[in-house]
Amino acid sequence: MKKIYSLLVGTWLLIALIFLSAGQPHSTSRKDNRTTVSNLKIYWIDVEGGGATLIITPAGESILIDAGNPGTRDAERIFEVAVNEAGLKQIDHLVITHWHVDHYGGAPELAKRIPIVEVLNKSIPDKLPEDNKFAENIQAYREMPVQNWTLVKPNSSIKLMPLGKSLPDLRFRFVGVNKEFFTAAPQIANGQDCDSIADKAMDITDNANSMVMIMDYGSFRFFDGGDLTWNIEKILVCPQDLIGTVDVYQVDHHGLDQSNNPVLVKNLSPTVTVMNNGPLKGCGPETINTLRQIPSIRASYQLHKNVRADSTFNTQPEFIANLKKECTGNFISLEVAPDGKTYSVNIPATGHQQTFQTMVR
Repeated sequence: MKKIYSLLVGTWLLIALIFLSAGQPHSTSRKDNRTTVSNLKIYWIDVEGGGATLIITPAGESILIDAGNPGTRDAERIFEVAVNEAGLKQIDHLVITHWHVDHYGGAPELAKRIPIVEVLNKSIPDKLPEDNKFAENIQAYREMPVQNWTLVKPNSSIKLMPLGKSLPDLRFRFVGVNKEFFTAAPQIANGQDCDSIADKAMDITDNANSMVMIMDYGSFRFFDGGDLTWNIEKILVCPQDLIGTVDVYQVDHHGLDQSNNPVLVKNLSPTVTVMNNGPLKGCGPETINTLRQIPSIRASYQLHKNVRADSTFNTQPEFIANLKKECTGNFISLEVAPDGKTYSVNIPATGHQQTFQTMVR
């Protein structure tokens, strides 16, 4: 009889524990986000001339650089790519390059759809001279649910999960924040073209304070300078070249002519460029002409065709993800081979794919 009683008590205790466990909220950890990804992947998500670049490491860890505009459209597009294309359960690291609403505005809506583990940003100012509604616009961002907030400083890195022993080293570095820079390559004296390109009017907006990021995976190198502008871009390569060459250049500031100083682009010497422009934003004549004149560039990609009156300033149609003003938001993706020696750029909606070799440095 005692054995039967003990068995009944044990059974009820087990049932109670199961119900209690089911009722407890589950904490989201970085391990939950691991997928079977074997290659490094980058997605340029169409947020209509804002910023949203999603990186998935070979360990399945995610880095989202910027989150598009306020409202549901951009958050939905990011969510669709993150979940349906990349198979993510959370965003491990959300990086906000600077305090313009087309870069941070979509984050609060995104946080309602998918957990965000860590946000990495500069210090948030009380006001922004170029945005008289900044204090109002930033409030939802300040209040969104996030596990960890990290203040980014120059010469810092994202602490990424280790990869398998057979894979190259992967490193994501912040080489500049708020006009403070450190070297990401052996410092090389650079007199080339430094005095041949005139400066432009001083930029007093937060674009000039954008974060500058370098990601290295074996011999593959990716550059993202947010909305960095003309005179500050020059500091990266003159009088010392702090960056070195890259394979892929995310065209600064959506391809606007306030940015993309030829001195910077020529010294980066990219093989591929990707522009996160909109149908009416970006694709500036100076920028397009600069990209056309850089001998190293083999393919210049755009999220949108420029449909303004100056529509002659576009790349080739096969390198454009969205050809019409009204669109469903096609993305561009890039996949790096496990050894880091080749990478393929894809536009899934059109079937375009082209493979490139990484540079020998």
